[in-house]
Amino acid sequence: MAAGTPEETEGLVALVVDDETPARGELGWVLDQDPRIGRVLTAGSGTAALAALENERVDVIFSDISMPGLDGMQLARVVRRFAEPPQIVFVTAYDTHAVDAFDLEAVDYVMKPVRQERIGEAVRRCLAQRERGEVPAAEEDETIPVELGGVTRFVSRSDIRYVQAQGDYARLHTPTGSHLVRIPLATLEERWAEAGFVRIHRSTLVATRHITEVRTSQGRYTVVVDLGTELQVSRRHTRALRSTLVRPDDRS
Repeated sequence: MAAGTPEETEGLVALVVDDETPARGELGWVLDQDPRIGRVLTAGSGTAALAALENERVDVIFSDISMPGLDGMQLARVVRRFAEPPQIVFVTAYDTHAVDAFDLEAVDYVMKPVRQERIGEAVRRCLAQRERGEVPAAEEDETIPVELGGVTRFVSRSDIRYVQAQGDYARLHTPTGSHLVRIPLATLEERWAEAGFVRIHRSTLVATRHITEVRTSQGRYTVVVDLGTELQVSRRHTRALRSTLVRPDDRS
C-alpha cells in the first residue's frame, strides 16, 4: 500500500504489538471491525514491530507494555525518533505506567481486557489528534491519564483549574472533581508553562486563564479560581504572578 494520509488509504493503518497471541488476535479483531481502520498489522514483539515499520507505513501502534526484550515503552522511545512517528496507544493490564505514557505523549492508555467501545474511543482520539496536527503545540490541548475505580480515564488540561502537590503525586482539580496522578508538580510546571500555568506556592500550580480575582490583605496575596476556591500565593511567587497577570495579551 502506498504511503499517504488516512483519507488516501481509506482508513488508519494500525500495528498491534503484543507477545501474547490471544491478546494480539483479540485486539486485531476489534480494530478490524472499526470502519475507521483501513488495515491491521500484527507483531509479537517490539523487535518484530520495528522490522514491520521498516517495510510498512503505519499510522498508529497499539502496543502492550510488558513484553520480553524490547518492551512497549522502549519501542515508543525508539519510534519517537522517526521523522514521521506513528501515534502510540498503550494497551496494558497495569496502571503503573501511566506517567511514562504521559511523558511519551501517548494518544491513549487502555486497560485490558479490551472493550470494543474503549478501543473505538482510542481510535477517535488518534483521528482527532491528526486533525489538529497543524496547530502549534502551545495551542494544543493535552490529556492526562487518571485512575478512577480501576478505570483509566483522560482529563483534558484545559479543564484543570489548579494543581496541588501531594508528595511525589499531584492532585488535578477540575469542575467535576479532583484526580491524583503520579506526576511531580515540578514536571507539570515545566511542561505546562506555555499553556498558562504558573506556580503560586511551593505546593500549588494554577491556570491563569481561570483566575477570576486577586485579593490582598496585609501584604499577602490570594487568588480565586472559577471554582470559587481561594488559593494562597506565597511571598516568593507573588512578583512572578503579578508579572504574568499584567503581561499584555498578544492575542488581543
